[in-house]
Amino acid sequence: MQNVKIEVIQGDITKQHVDAIVNAANTSLLGGGGVDGAIHRAGGKAILEECRTIGHCETGEAVITTGGNLPARHVIHTVGPVWSKSNAAKAGELLASAYRNSLRVAVANRVQAVAFPNISTGAYRFPKEEAAKIAIREVKDFMTKDASIKLVIFVCFDDANYKLYQKTLQDEGAS
Repeated sequence: MQNVKIEVIQGDITKQHVDAIVNAANTSLLGGGGVDGAIHRAGGKAILEECRTIGHCETGEAVITTGGNLPARHVIHTVGPVWSKSNAAKAGELLASAYRNSLRVAVANRVQAVAFPNISTGAYRFPKEEAAKIAIREVKDFMTKDASIKLVIFVCFDDANYKLYQKTLQDEGAS
């Protein structure tokens, strides 16, 4: 993990100059609201065409497409869980899986720099503080086992998530 850098920034994930950005997709992969809609709009029809070819992605899984018109070469689409009190434990496992599988897809495609949004914390209502802990824990754990990714950026759209991820990263003692 000593050669891996983890950063938290506030900004627009569609403008990140990295090898791959992660899309908080839905199972159909056909675009939607929030991050998903923004990535599809900015990336153009090439992303949608590849998503149609792939067809579907299960919650917690990840697939990769071109970056289309984005500065990133690739988009890794992962489906986070919809959170509710009745499925909190299962949702936590699925969110962790979404991060792990996104990183596995990144490594398999020789991605060295990847940017993540705050998966499942918008319309899917995952509690933001718990989601931040899971995201940072999973990235750090993965990087201790495989250091081929050199840079992971958590891109927070709003100030509240930016401060939360910064604090969580600091509390976890990461770089």
